[in-house]
Amino acid sequence: MLNIVIFGAPGSGKGTQSDLLKEKYSLFHISTGDVLRAEIKNQTELGKTAEGYISKGQLVPDALIIDMLAGVLDSNKDSKGVIFDGFPRTLPQAVALKEMLNARGTDVSAVVALEVEEAELIDRLLKRGQISGRSDDNFETIKSRLDVYNNQTSPLINHYKEEGKYKGIHGMGSIDDIFGRISDVIEAI
Repeated sequence: MLNIVIFGAPGSGKGTQSDLLKEKYSLFHISTGDVLRAEIKNQTELGKTAEGYISKGQLVPDALIIDMLAGVLDSNKDSKGVIFDGFPRTLPQAVALKEMLNARGTDVSAVVALEVEEAELIDRLLKRGQISGRSDDNFETIKSRLDVYNNQTSPLINHYKEEGKYKGIHGMGSIDDIFGRISDVIEAI
């Protein structure tokens, strides 16, 4: 199985690049953000709980995310692999992901990290908010989300470098150029 963690700060292009990876490599795409937004829209218990965290720019607790992902993984056992988009975001989540995958006879193949300058991230997210109307794409929430990323998520970089799985990708330029750089990394696995 080809299991890719697409990694980067909010606004780095994880969703856009995941869609391209999904199509080219026939992978199943799990976006924790999309799954959580669907839960919120459907007003499930998970959605109501998650909404309280997301509206403040905070991370949803690990236990909720891990339970959700285990169910999604088990529902897609026949896929060629999975793109994890927005997960893991903390070291405990990375450990839990490894345990979940190992229990299913597989592991993370690579962590593809989209590296983008903070000013560009803010600009991209503000533009996305204007286009999509997403309430979490306002300046205050964006700054909070970037602070959370820098404090809680970026430490995963060293974790995955130590495992030899971290693949840093220059995330600036055209979508096609960035995808070309990602494809080169995937082809080398």
